[in-house]
Amino acid sequence: MVKSGILYGVGVGPGDPELMTVKAWRLVSTARVIAYLVANGKDSTARDIAGPFIPDDAVHLVIDMPMRTEREPGERAYDQGAAAIAVHLREGRDVVMLCEGDPFFYGSFMYVFARLARDFTTVVVPGVTSITASAAAIGRPLSARNEVVKVLPATLPEDRLREELATAESVAIIKVGRHLPKLRNILGSLDLATRAHVIVKATHGDQRTAPLLEVTEETLPYFSTILVYTGGESW
Repeated sequence: MVKSGILYGVGVGPGDPELMTVKAWRLVSTARVIAYLVANGKDSTARDIAGPFIPDDAVHLVIDMPMRTEREPGERAYDQGAAAIAVHLREGRDVVMLCEGDPFFYGSFMYVFARLARDFTTVVVPGVTSITASAAAIGRPLSARNEVVKVLPATLPEDRLREELATAESVAIIKVGRHLPKLRNILGSLDLATRAHVIVKATHGDQRTAPLLEVTEETLPYFSTILVYTGGESW
């Protein structure tokens, strides 16, 4: 019998290839099979980050992910992607799946993990998150001593966001994108707009940072973060 391959879920960090861990670099640079998502058939951010280290002869497994609000198209894409990965694993080939940031921090890899980890040896390689990269980009700590950090997806309903922000000490809002107007209104009503800083595409070559009050756009790229601090020691 052929020994099954190992599935590696590799966090490649927020954007700068130099922020990949040594372990991530080693696995990517020696990979025979590389898997990654592409959004609506477009380029893959994870592949672009790891691109300098991917061997020329590596097999690429592209999982085309339709960016829709309905769950069914995404579930089908994960089913198909997991099935394609399983073919290589059963034939004894290791598969390295790339994931922006960290695989288990809002990472797409967790959905492949749920489908394959029971049947195949799976190793998760942590990566630098966009939140810690964003704090570094503006030179402000996320928290200190006993302060509590909240991570809020901008996709949450307005009432939930307002409730969480009203009781927060330090907040990282992720997945900002088209939700910027909603966030701007909530932060303004809570008198937190002056304490909010926007980081767009942290550590990428086109990274941008600015106080929220100086941002004039009505929408931002998906990979944007807003850091908010309501009081205490860290800022």
